[in-house]
Amino acid sequence: MIDDLLQDAESRMDGAINALQADLDSFRTGRASPALLDRLVVEMYGSNLKLNQLAGVSVPEPQQLLIKPYDESSVSAIERAIMKSDLGLTPNSDGKIIRLNIPPLTEERRKELAKQVGKRVEESRISIRNVRRDVQNDFRDMKSEKMISEDEEKGAHESLQKLTDKFVGNAEEIGKKKESELLQL
Repeated sequence: MIDDLLQDAESRMDGAINALQADLDSFRTGRASPALLDRLVVEMYGSNLKLNQLAGVSVPEPQQLLIKPYDESSVSAIERAIMKSDLGLTPNSDGKIIRLNIPPLTEERRKELAKQVGKRVEESRISIRNVRRDVQNDFRDMKSEKMISEDEEKGAHESLQKLTDKFVGNAEEIGKKKESELLQL
């Protein structure tokens, strides 16, 4: 019973780490990365579709993304979606493919993005701690219902705290790595 709760906590905490990683991958660092466009939604065929459903994205040069639509008629819709997005990029199109040149980031923008990384890491830590709180409450309920002993509860809390510390450390490590990537010239 305790092991099941700990496994559930671990999978939920891992989900928070994966969400943080996916979120930080979409940050523009001055280098071209297809992850920049992961969240881009294109209005096409009367519905909203993710860009990866309409086109392939590659990195031909360190400062450029190349978007090859599967259907040439979607080029203008993709361009509109890029212009509407908060990416701050201007698409260059020849009617068949779209090139996105990634300009280098200014020092001010780098610092602003580093602050945003810090906020996202803190949100992730809060999420992990919320999982810990929920599972601790489950342990307390189990003890009050005499399903586990006081010693078992104490051991479970210690295991849960170790798990929490591990995942909070992972979140901080991911954040530091992204901040250093952003602040690198």
